[in-house]
Amino acid sequence: MVDSVGCDRDEDQDGVHDCIDQCPNTPLGVQVDSVGCPVDSDKDGVPDYLDKCPDTPVGVAVDSVGCPFDDDNDGVPNYLDKCPNTPAQVIVDSVGCPIDTDGDGVSDYLDKCPGTPVEAYGMVDSVGCPFDTDGDGVPDYLDKCPNTPKEAYQAIDEHGCPIDTDGDGVPDYLDKCPTSPGPASNYGCPELKREVTNLFKKAMQGIQFETGKDVIRRVSYPILNQIADVMKENPTYNLAINGHTDDVGNDEFNQGLSERRAASVRRYLINQGIEEERMTSQGYGETRPIADNKTAKGRALNRRVEFEVSFKTVSYEKVINEELKDVVKPAEQPTDSVVTK
Repeated sequence: MVDSVGCDRDEDQDGVHDCIDQCPNTPLGVQVDSVGCPVDSDKDGVPDYLDKCPDTPVGVAVDSVGCPFDDDNDGVPNYLDKCPNTPAQVIVDSVGCPIDTDGDGVSDYLDKCPGTPVEAYGMVDSVGCPFDTDGDGVPDYLDKCPNTPKEAYQAIDEHGCPIDTDGDGVPDYLDKCPTSPGPASNYGCPELKREVTNLFKKAMQGIQFETGKDVIRRVSYPILNQIADVMKENPTYNLAINGHTDDVGNDEFNQGLSERRAASVRRYLINQGIEEERMTSQGYGETRPIADNKTAKGRALNRRVEFEVSFKTVSYEKVINEELKDVVKPAEQPTDSVVTK
């Protein structure tokens, strides 16, 4: 049935006669406009009854259900997304960019050092960790000595600077006496006073023993007492006492004699009040001559007790023989060994 102009029909029953209905197949119950088309409130081309995002801003491209495209699926639509290629599962902020909690410029999902402080901004690597140019374990933003060499890595402070335990200006890694201050010219070790050096040189041949024995002759007591005084005045000194003989006699006997004589000197100094842990004794027999054993003078020079001064366990100066000239004459030194045949 139609009216006089044929407009009484409404096939889709949307309330708009077919003759003016521009959307004659509107589903039943859908709200339509004056020309019979489903209402599209946000004008995105998707009618409200299908639109899952009914408030899309004008001009924004949408998908089949009326929602703005989100190419990287981060939950932020493309039209708002300032980081449209965010990897899957990465947490993003309101503009679609990966969160950077510490603000160092490296997103959390890449950041292996997520707690970088403000002071380090601009000084982090590709994984968000502060640079450590010299590799000493102290990041550059804290490092006051950014060029520390590898040799010093085991002895640096919290500021990345080599430790100088004794405060002598020579860092421990270069200091041969790290707990005893001394000049750089002597590798950080104290310099022995000339009179001390001379005393040890004199003692090399001023210490005399009974022939073939380890019994110290009384004539040697004064110089040994002087050595004891030096050790008491310098508590940082340690002393290695080394015994030597000439080549007269049996090798085995000479070795044992040198050991016993060095030990005898050590015992004497202990009895004078020097701590035993500060001294060691060692014998070398006839293996380390400093002169020609073919002459009486040479043999006399080879019969000796040497002293090596050290600080802690680091040796820095060994007193060596320099002929001793007028200090002790070779003739004054008795023969060491008993000749065995």
